[in-house]
Amino acid sequence: MTPPATGTASQNSGERREAARALLMHPLLTTDHAEELALVRLHAAALRSMFKTVLDYHLVVEPTFARLIKGPVSNDGPARPARRPDGLAFTPTTYTLLCLLSAALLVPGTGDQILISALIEQVRSDGATVGVRIGDTLPERRALVTAIGQLVSWGVLTETDGTAGGWGERRDEALLTIHRPVLPHLLARPLSGLGHADELLTPDPQLDDQPRRSLRRKLVENPLVRREDLSDGERDVLSRERSELTRVLAENFGLALEVRAEGALAYDPAGDLTDIGFPGNGRVKQAALLLLGELIERRAPASTGGLVVTWDEVDAVLANLTARHARAWGDALAEEPGGLRGDVVLVLCEIGVARTTVTGLLLHPAAARYRPQPRTAPPTRAARRLAGQLELEI
Repeated sequence: MTPPATGTASQNSGERREAARALLMHPLLTTDHAEELALVRLHAAALRSMFKTVLDYHLVVEPTFARLIKGPVSNDGPARPARRPDGLAFTPTTYTLLCLLSAALLVPGTGDQILISALIEQVRSDGATVGVRIGDTLPERRALVTAIGQLVSWGVLTETDGTAGGWGERRDEALLTIHRPVLPHLLARPLSGLGHADELLTPDPQLDDQPRRSLRRKLVENPLVRREDLSDGERDVLSRERSELTRVLAENFGLALEVRAEGALAYDPAGDLTDIGFPGNGRVKQAALLLLGELIERRAPASTGGLVVTWDEVDAVLANLTARHARAWGDALAEEPGGLRGDVVLVLCEIGVARTTVTGLLLHPAAARYRPQPRTAPPTRAARRLAGQLELEI
């Protein structure tokens, strides 16, 4: 009798989990992620079934790419903007250029390679047709380079000869290779039948609204799921099926579930499966962490309602922090404190521990996990002597 191949089964399970994690982190995988794409293709059938059953997501797997098609983000979840290399969110202008670039790459007669100058000329022509003027100033060229860079990072374009950055700064020519099969799959839903772009953000009527799946989607996609934002059915699943929910998240995605009175968090113990590391490096994240600590030290948040602070309080604490850390953060912050406030608030909202109101900032009770450790005075000589005597007696 042949013994069961437990080692192979365990290896397959681990590979499927790594492939699923790669798709969550990069919903569009191309040959730029060759190892991850190979795992997805190897376990394509099992992954399609798992994503459909667990999250009601659709997975497209082709020889040169894999695309995980999700539903629109939930209204209670934080925004997930596209970002420039410096971490700042895309502006509406950059999104417009990204759409025009994608459309230009689909123009009939466009080959598999295109000069960047010809691509930009097509974009400007298309923009003029719809009333969008695209000039040739340095900021406008840099915005175009940012949009092209996004397509490069997605694997839609490859800089075969030269770079988009070189064109943006010095108008150096560059040759781009187009991975055409990926283009139709950039959008999660086809545009045919839609009357307005806002319809792309409305829930797909075919997306299953079953509480188990909707709760799993929220836990997988959002850093923090607030209990008050859950439906009655989702709260019931969280209460009655916590063990099963914990198993499903760990088995399929390597996530650990933490449930508290104020909500739930599905986190990655390995620290890899996140698009926002917090706490982290950089003055904005440092300022956000210190702001949380200062505000929580002033007034501990209530068990359910959280902590409400006015914009004046936020500005006062940030001004104090900027003065204290001027050498490390740079003098530029002192000249533009409002810019720091906007960046810090964006980070706190993106990780789910804060929300903006007209009058100020609402901190969720979960923000208390970032409260500084209490400072304790060093033990006195008498205390050290007493501790030594107790050790001898033991």
